[in-house]
Amino acid sequence: MSKNNKAIFSWSGGKDSSLCLHTVLKEKSFDIQYLLTTLNGQNQRISMHGVAEVLLDKQAESIGLPLKKIFMPEFPSMGQYDDLISEFLTKAKSENIHTSIFGDIFLEDLREYRENQLKKVDFKAEFPLWKIDTKDVAQEFIKEGFKSIIVSVDARQLGESFAGRIFDESFLNDLPDGVDPCGENGEFHSFVFDGPIFKNPIPFTIGETVYKEYKSHSKENPDEKFGFWYCDLIP
Repeated sequence: MSKNNKAIFSWSGGKDSSLCLHTVLKEKSFDIQYLLTTLNGQNQRISMHGVAEVLLDKQAESIGLPLKKIFMPEFPSMGQYDDLISEFLTKAKSENIHTSIFGDIFLEDLREYRENQLKKVDFKAEFPLWKIDTKDVAQEFIKEGFKSIIVSVDARQLGESFAGRIFDESFLNDLPDGVDPCGENGEFHSFVFDGPIFKNPIPFTIGETVYKEYKSHSKENPDEKFGFWYCDLIP
């Protein structure tokens, strides 16, 4: 443990975040000052996951750690995203915090991006789950007693029926070939509602599943469209 082990934990509300936080808390390797989550400023929902802010608040309350939020434009440019994160981290440095923890597992380009952006503001990135086989991560998550529900799926890779399912052995067995067991390539996202990091389960009811389509806004294919199935969770 370093002399100054204060850290921010990048919290998505999903299973990889939850297992990563559980690992850090068990090992006592960092003194987590607060959870940090980015939300869509237009609809007050967790970015990519589509989970309502009130459920995020209930997670943090049950975990017992303070929660900080960054509200993003609905479709932020990379410049806007980087500026908002850098502004937040610069303020965090005044609290003598210089480390941010992520639950990423194997995406090299994402790790490199995070490390480069954090380096600009004299921050270090830590990845406690890095390079652990995602099959093992998924099994460990279930074995530890966590419970989560699939809240969004990439329609290019999974059908509507996967949205709203519980992340368990049955779910893993039904995944098509080529879909990562942890959805590390963005195939699906989850909301964790119970497990060893929570004092109490997070109550909710399952709402409707809706399809939303987006434009890629990429320079190569500006008119390309893609869609996600979202399972709404009602507090």
